[in-house]
Order: sequence, then C-alpha cells, then structure tokens
Amino acid sequence: MERPDHTVRPRPAEDAWIITAPLALLAVASSTATGLIADEPIGKFPQAAILLIVMIVVSSRLVGVVIRRQSLAISLTEVPLVLALFFLPPLSVVIVYTLSSLVTHLRHRLAAPKLWFNVARAAAGASLGTLALSALPQTTGVGPYRWVGICLAVAIVIGVGTASIAAVHTLLQGWQAGRETVRALPSILLTSGINVSAGLIVLLLLNESWWSLLPLAALAGGLTMVYRSYAEFFQQHRTLSGMYELSRAVSTSGPDGTLADALLGRVRALMQAEYATLWLPAQGRHPETLLTSRVDDPGLLDTAPTPATLRRKAVEAARPVTVGRGVSSDPEFRAALAERGIKDTVVVPLRSGRVVIGTLEITNRLGDPFQFSQRDVALFETVAAHAAVALENSRLVDRLRHDAEHDTLTKLPNRRRLTAAVAEAVRIKAPDEVVALLLFDVDRLRQVNESLGHAAGDKVLVEVAERLRACAPSSALVGRAGGDEFLVTLRLESTEAALELAAQLREQIRDEMVFDALTLDVDTAVGVAVHPDHGSDAVALLQRVDLAATAAKSVPGSVQLYSPALESRSLRRLGLAGDLRRALDEGELEVYFQPKVTLRDRRLVGVECLARWEHPAHGTVAPEDFVAVAEHTGQLGRLTEFVLRESLRRSRDWSHGDQALSISVNLAARTLTDQHFPTLVRDLLAEYGVPPQRLTLEVTEAGVLDGTERPIPTLRSLRDLGVRLSVDDFGTGNSSLAQLRRLPVHEVKVDRSFVQGMATDPSDLAIVNAVVTLSQQFGLTVVAEGVESELTLELLQDIGCEIGQGFLFSRPLPYERLETWFGAQVDPETVVAGELPRLRVVP
Repeated sequence: MERPDHTVRPRPAEDAWIITAPLALLAVASSTATGLIADEPIGKFPQAAILLIVMIVVSSRLVGVVIRRQSLAISLTEVPLVLALFFLPPLSVVIVYTLSSLVTHLRHRLAAPKLWFNVARAAAGASLGTLALSALPQTTGVGPYRWVGICLAVAIVIGVGTASIAAVHTLLQGWQAGRETVRALPSILLTSGINVSAGLIVLLLLNESWWSLLPLAALAGGLTMVYRSYAEFFQQHRTLSGMYELSRAVSTSGPDGTLADALLGRVRALMQAEYATLWLPAQGRHPETLLTSRVDDPGLLDTAPTPATLRRKAVEAARPVTVGRGVSSDPEFRAALAERGIKDTVVVPLRSGRVVIGTLEITNRLGDPFQFSQRDVALFETVAAHAAVALENSRLVDRLRHDAEHDTLTKLPNRRRLTAAVAEAVRIKAPDEVVALLLFDVDRLRQVNESLGHAAGDKVLVEVAERLRACAPSSALVGRAGGDEFLVTLRLESTEAALELAAQLREQIRDEMVFDALTLDVDTAVGVAVHPDHGSDAVALLQRVDLAATAAKSVPGSVQLYSPALESRSLRRLGLAGDLRRALDEGELEVYFQPKVTLRDRRLVGVECLARWEHPAHGTVAPEDFVAVAEHTGQLGRLTEFVLRESLRRSRDWSHGDQALSISVNLAARTLTDQHFPTLVRDLLAEYGVPPQRLTLEVTEAGVLDGTERPIPTLRSLRDLGVRLSVDDFGTGNSSLAQLRRLPVHEVKVDRSFVQGMATDPSDLAIVNAVVTLSQQFGLTVVAEGVESELTLELLQDIGCEIGQGFLFSRPLPYERLETWFGAQVDPETVVAGELPRLRVVP
C-alpha cells in the first residue's frame, strides 16, 4: 500500500484573483461607506500629491522576507501614512496609498496577477482603515485620542495586508507557506510600531511648526541610514546562519552519500533561489551528475532549468557566468533564458586547486521585485568554494572506501566487501531460495609465479576475473577472496542449482590463455556452500566454502559441496601439528610395505614403502592428513627423511634368494623444489650401502608435470645418482605421455581409478591400454595400481602390463607381517637360485 502524498502542488499565480476580487470589493464597499459618513471625503490635492511622492520614495524595499516563491517587503511606508491620515480627507488617503502601491509595484515589474493583488490589498487596507477612523468621533489637535484613532487605522491597514498575503500564500503554495507568513508577523509588527511612533513624532513637530521639516529631513536621512544598516545586519545574520547550517549539514551528510541533498537544499534557501543545480562531469568510475533542488519539490530532479551551454562556458572560462537584470557577464544567453521563463541565473565553477571539477548554479531569485546582485555573486562564490571542498572530500572518502573494499589488481570486491555482502544477503529471508557461495581456486598459480614471474601470474588472475565476471549471472556478486581464490555469491532456488552453476562456470572459464608465445591451460577447483544449510552467518559460510574448495583441490577440476566431515577433518589436521612433531621425535610413525608383483609370472620385484601413524587418541591417521600437516608446518623434510631411512634400512637387511628387493618411496611435489634433497639421498644411500638402482622415488603426475621447469633440475640430479624415478597416479591430470619424454623418468604408475574400472568400463580399459602401449614404446615400465580381482589381472596381462600392486596380492603390511606373508605366498617349487621368488596363485 502506497503512502499518500502530502505534498501540495503549487497553483498558478493567476489563481490569486480568488483573493484579489474580494479585496477589491472590500475596497469599493469601504470607500463608499466612508464617502457617505465623512463630512469632507476628498480634497486637499496639493498636500495629497506631496504625500504621494514621499510615500513612493519611502516605499523602496529595505528589508525583504521571502516565503517560498513569495516575498514580503518591510519599509517606512507607515510614516507618511500617519501624516496622510491626519492631514488628508479619508478618500484622498485611499487614493494616495493605492497609487503609491501601484507605482511601486509597476517599478518592480510584477506580473499582472501579483500587481493587481498588491494594489487591491493596499486599497482594501487603506479604505477599511479610513472607514474606522471616520467612524470615530472627530477631534481637533494632536492629542492621545487622535493618536489612538490613527494607530487603529494603521493597524487595520497592516492587518488586512498581512491577512491577505497569508491567504494568497496558502492558496498558491499550501498551508505551510501561509504559516510561515504568520511567523513573520512579529518582525512586521515591530517595524510597523517603530514606523508609527516615528510618524506620530513627525506629526507633533509639524503641528507645532512647519520649520520642523528641516530637522525632520535630517532625521529622515539618519533613519534611512539606520534602516539600511538594520537591513544589512539582518541580511548578514541570515547569511551567517545559512552558511553555518550549510557547513554543518555538509559535514554530517558527506559520509553517508546524501551530500547533494544537503548541499543543494541549503544553497537554494541561502541564496533565496527557485532552483539550485549541481553538475559534475564524468570522472574515473564516477558517472556524470546533474541534480537540481527546486523550491516546491522535496526531492532532487535530474534535470536543470538552464541550458548546458552555460555550464560548459563556466568550466571552459573558469569564471562565473551571470545573466539577469541585476548582474550580467554574459548577455548573449539572455534571450535563450527568457524563452525558458528564466529571469536570472548565476553559474559558478567548482575548483579543486586549479582544476574545475564541475559547476554550482542558482536560478530565479525568489520574489518578483528581487534579482541577484553582485553581492549575491560574491557570496555564491564563497558557497561554491565550500561546496567544492566538501565534494572533493566526499569523493576522496568514497575512493578510499572503494579502495578498501576492492582488489587493486582485478578491481573486484575483496574479502571484506564480500563478507559484508554475504552478511547482508543472509539477513534477508527469502522463501524457497538459498544464498550460494561458489569459491574458485585457480590451479598451479604458484608455479606460474615461480617460473614466469609475478607479472604473468597477475595476468592469469586478471583474465580469470574477467572471465568470471562475463560468465556469471547478472545477479551475482563476483569478488576476489584471496590470492588465487575468486568468490561468486548469489541467490538460487536450491543447492543442486548451485552445484550445477558451479560446474557450468568452471567449464566456461576453463580455456587456454596466451601470453606472448606461451600458452597456459586454466583450470579451477570449486567449493560450494549455501545458506542456511551450511551456516547462519557470513564468517561461517566463508570458512566452510574454503574447506570445500580445499577438498576440491585434491581431485583436480572437481566441484565439492561442503559437508561437516570436511570441517572435522580440517580441525583434526589443525590439532595434529604438534602431535606430528612429537611423533617424529619419539619414533611413533611406522613404515608399511606393499608388494609389487610381475603380472605375467607373479614374481615379487619390490615393495612400496608407505608411512603410517597410529595416534594414541585419534587412532589411525590418514596419510594424506599428516602429509598435509607436515607440508604446512615445515616438517615435510623430517617426514621424508624418516621414510627414506627406514626403507633403506629394511632394503639392506632383507634379502631373499640372494637378491634384495627394490623399494619405492613417495615424494611430495614440494620436495622437488629442495635443491639439497639429492645430496640427502646420496648420503643415505652411502650410509646404508644400498645401490641407487634399488631405490625408486615416486612423484605424482601433478608434481612432475606442473607446467614449469622447476622440478627438472632435481629430477636430473636424482637420475644422475642412479635412482629410478616414477610418475605416480598417472591419468588423473591433464598431461600426456608425450610430455613425459622430456623428463628423466623410468616408470609410469597407472592410477587405481582406471585400473579398478577396467572390467566394467570400456573407456577405462582403453585408457589403460593406451598408457601401456605408449609407455612401452617410450621405454618406460608400467605399474598398475589397485589390482583387486583376477579379471582385472587377466585384462592387464592381455594388454601387456608388466607389474601390478593391489589387494589381490596384499595390503600394505608392517615389516614383521610382510615376512609372514612372504613365507605363506612363496611357492617353494618355483624358487630357483638367482631368480626372484614366485608367488602362489591367489584362489
């Protein structure tokens, strides 16, 4: 339901006849009654002519009170009116007072409705006042009784005038304008009382001697100067009050974005203008601003009453442009403004130092008799200087706020702004909708920075930002949440819709990036969290979408929805940091061994060495958990050295059939960035007396083929030692076997996800077949992980795969149990001196 509009629309000035006509009838009726009861209703025309001239002279405005579009002038008219009431017949007073009003308002070039209203007001007041005076018993001389009669007549003139002005203001502008007129009544009465007292003093002096005209003339000059000083004081007080209100309003309104409202409304009121307009051309990210405050409208208009040529000239000339009767520096615009119904305007440039940043203008001085003067222009320039400083400060604050809430590289909202936006979104309850957070983590950005420099990494981030902004729905907020993380948040109908959108956006932004002669593949891992399912506030939602994105990175190119299990795992990892250091110090970690078997004749060729940790409180800790903890707490080197030492020790001490088994040790990708690692391997091989060719170091596909040359020196150093190198989990990344040709590796391990699906998925079978065939052509050994069934074993044998490991043969076992397993599995009949032992067929 809309609220009713209480704003009263102004009526045209022509409607003033509704008040003018009754006033004219009142003047005619009162004058007729006066003529009937007065002994000498008219006469003394020479004296009337003299008083008419005096009344016209003193009717010049000294103090003006503007009420909305209307004006109320305070002058010395009551002084000659007192003399006229004493010396002239009643109807002569009416004629003199009415003619004085007519001449005065003609001189001010009032419009016809206002002119005739003021003439009718003067005639009605004078006729009613003289009627009251004529009705009183007539006396001679200038005594107190005569004073009372004259004061009564003047009071009626003032009362009729004020009441008619309040009535016409209420009619044309609304009841608030009429109330403001009534509020000005005390000032009018005070001034009129002083004027009547002065008139009575003059009357007493003239009644004693006409020679008193000489000192009265001097007194009149002094009074005129006093009145003018009072008028100037009144104007200065009003100006200072207005400047104070303007400064206070600007200082309190600037930070919250309402500066234009506070500025224009008070500028218009201070300068007593019908319009006040602010124009700021487009600058940077700020669009062009054109706002106008009009006296009758509570809000701001997005148009201006004046043509744009005035504002352009003020900016180009860097000086005020004034057009009007009072001041006119550019008269060529007068005709164009007159066609628009504009009588005067002042356009002042807004300066920031020596640069003009816009314009401030005022149009149409309120009150038909009034125009903008040179003093108004000087005052307006001072106001414009204050306004320019306020606007620059406002823009500076806005720029600082924008910079504080946006990323300088991508220009996207930063995490602070995103947190506020998510908080605002979750506060708004929307039925059948969720607030979705999609966090995109750019893969391999660190490798780009290290290999190509941070400038290339910045280009990648900017390109990802532009792609996300272009592909995301228009209702979404896209921001940069961290170094290589981008967040998209919006409202969607369900969690499923959020997952679908995340997958779509990931595919849309996934494309090649070309930098000079280099081409990079962009991929992202995406975490998804939604309100209210995954959190009730912005902080919790952002934390949980981070966890989901971290989980998504473990499977390249995936989309991961948050689940409570991720949080418990993250908290668990956080608590394991200190425990891992203690476990390494006290030897709580163990190394398990999983056999590697030839698939064709089932001979044991080696073991893969795997670290295991049985926590006293948490039980078995997953290797990916404590390896991640080691990486993030600087303990990866100690963990790797521990596994190497234990594996080499067992390789030295354990031999069967006069041949020691080869061992395989997994390496984290970060280990390949350690230039001292090859030296450590060489020293450990020498310490335990193990030939280098018995040691195989396994690195994941993502760690070896990270798109950079960073791992190559370490790999070559290890190869020069004689150590065998293996690419683990091959097939899960985006690399190809052709890329392996440039790397010093000896072995490829096909990921278990493809091996386990061979029996049921023709695509997995085709992938494994292709890897085996091409690897053999490149001279690489192929190891199949996850061999768990005889059918899988037969398929691997058919395609020529050489070595396998999996639960079909054995799970990872501690050293003591491995001995027992080996004794149970070895077929004694196949043991031949100099050959590897052969295992029994598993039923």
